[in-house]
Amino acid sequence: MSSLANEELQSRLGHMFHDVALLQLALTHPSITHELGTTMQTNQRLEFLGDAVLQLILTRELFEKFPIFGEGPLTKARAKLVNRQALAERAAQLELGRHLLMSRGEETSGGRERASALADGYEAVVGAIFLDGGYEVARTFILREFADGCGELSDLPNLENPKGELQELLQAVSPESPQYHVISATGPDHDRIFECTVQHAGVELARGSGKSKKLAESDAALAALKQLRASQTDKTQTEPPP
Repeated sequence: MSSLANEELQSRLGHMFHDVALLQLALTHPSITHELGTTMQTNQRLEFLGDAVLQLILTRELFEKFPIFGEGPLTKARAKLVNRQALAERAAQLELGRHLLMSRGEETSGGRERASALADGYEAVVGAIFLDGGYEVARTFILREFADGCGELSDLPNLENPKGELQELLQAVSPESPQYHVISATGPDHDRIFECTVQHAGVELARGSGKSKKLAESDAALAALKQLRASQTDKTQTEPPP
């Protein structure tokens, strides 16, 4: 990598390396060893480290940001942030592909745009930043990179199954399951809108609507989850320190 390209990439990363060799190593794709016939180091070890650093920092962020959710939804939320495609997209935004050192065969077969190469390179760069700058520098980089992703999750870590998440949350404090009741259905037969309530222990938690009973129940569960989360957050903020 030329010094100009090196500085350009570091500028996009927001971190100027004390040890530029770490960045070079993070960008060295394993295919290069086959082309050169050598046993030179590649980015695989840094990828292993970077994966662990990403998991730790994002786990802590989710743990602190969503105090009412348990292991299940937090694990799903983290997986959404760090799956291979998500990491490849972040690498592409940094134009990481054009800086990778790889074999000609890998390059001609589209290696610079391949999701696996980009995701692995991204994790390796995270590992390199961690070694070069330490935990806080790596944390600053990761939280800046994932600010948009965490923002997408700001309402709820997992939107796929709000009824299941609500039941899991409520059953942590009571054996009673939430109950759903359709209270109205309006509109013509081909375009009905259902409204439903969700109750727990005889108390209405929220209401929701949708074009089917199932969608209305999911909407009500989602509204209940948001209210419970807001209530828990307010409680945490107003509790006096121990």
